[in-house]
Amino acid sequence: MALHLVASRPDPALVRLPWSTPLAEWSDDYVVPLPRGLSRHVVRIVRLGERTYAIKETQEEIAFREYRLLRDLQRIGLPAVKPVGVVTGRRDDAGEELPCALLTEHLAFSLPYRALFAHGTSAESLPSLVDALVVLLVRLHLADFYWGDVSLSNVLFRRSAGGFAAYLVDAETGELRPTLSRQMREYDVEVGCENVFAELLDLQAGGRISPSVQGHEIVALIQKRYHDLWNELTAEEEFSADQMWRIEQRIERLNELGFDVDELDIVTDFDGDRIRIQPKAVEAGHHQRELQALTGLCVEDGQACRLLNDMTAFITHYDLGREDRAIAANRWLTEVFEPIMRMVPPEARGKLEPAEIFHEILVHRWYLSERAGHEVDLFETARDYIDTVLKLKPDEQITADDADPAEENALER
Repeated sequence: MALHLVASRPDPALVRLPWSTPLAEWSDDYVVPLPRGLSRHVVRIVRLGERTYAIKETQEEIAFREYRLLRDLQRIGLPAVKPVGVVTGRRDDAGEELPCALLTEHLAFSLPYRALFAHGTSAESLPSLVDALVVLLVRLHLADFYWGDVSLSNVLFRRSAGGFAAYLVDAETGELRPTLSRQMREYDVEVGCENVFAELLDLQAGGRISPSVQGHEIVALIQKRYHDLWNELTAEEEFSADQMWRIEQRIERLNELGFDVDELDIVTDFDGDRIRIQPKAVEAGHHQRELQALTGLCVEDGQACRLLNDMTAFITHYDLGREDRAIAANRWLTEVFEPIMRMVPPEARGKLEPAEIFHEILVHRWYLSERAGHEVDLFETARDYIDTVLKLKPDEQITADDADPAEENALER
């Protein structure tokens, strides 16, 4: 059988990869030392020109199912890795059949949870990781996606204004359904709690987090945050006819959580004395879309919120409130954001995404100003941050794999 590549994003260079060699034996000529999570399968990350791909060996039926599912998730705008293609018909030099391969785009500036803790993330960040995982799970459930294997291991994290944004990286057990029952949602939450508890024990055993971290408290936090967010996004609310302001209040609360209301179900009783509202369709990325419309910047929602706040402060400081907001936003972009990004030396640009660097500069400014007793200039802060903080950070765009090779090999078998 000849080698066969089905691809949604054709790259001629993919054909030149050593498909006749088992993935575990690929050399450093192809494999790049980016961190990858623990997996039941052999996974390698390769770079071809300016493109970077994650390649996973698996069974043909499973590979095509996951490939199509990831394409569906991409079409409806859910946070998941982008599928590239499936390679079948692989044989080694002796003619023996090799597993087929699923290809996805590597998510820039993303890290698996183990690499985060290996790079200095402390146990104090666990609530932020939980929040990111919960937001991802709720977004998937709103789209009637059943995950089936919720865990930190099946997620990649990107930094987002001091917090994290989570992306689905393994959809092997997932399923898009016409509707998702409450029982299936609760089962996903239950599985997630069990897996995260085990992953925390693993981190403690490896000395990555303190033994004092209580796994059952983190599990309880997952359950609470999930149900709180789900209820805020979907719960029915009833009030009297003279409280119409509560409709706007509900929408504002959802906007603050980073969600837009695409459709709201409003029902009045027979006399019109009581009103019942329920969000019927919500879409994440409220701040993302606002910032992108104003500046063209495409960043995580938490980063967008922070940048919008700084933009608002800039507009207020220079009394630009009477100007068109898009014009004022462009002044902020060209006079503040872009000049600061040009200050970052080329060798430090792989440390963090530009929006995250800007967020950290704002945090650094607060500390410098508190120490100095007066507000420190933003550009002076940027110079100090770049020299004393950013240059000492690990490179998160290209960094050595911190996973335990023995542990990884055991899982791959």
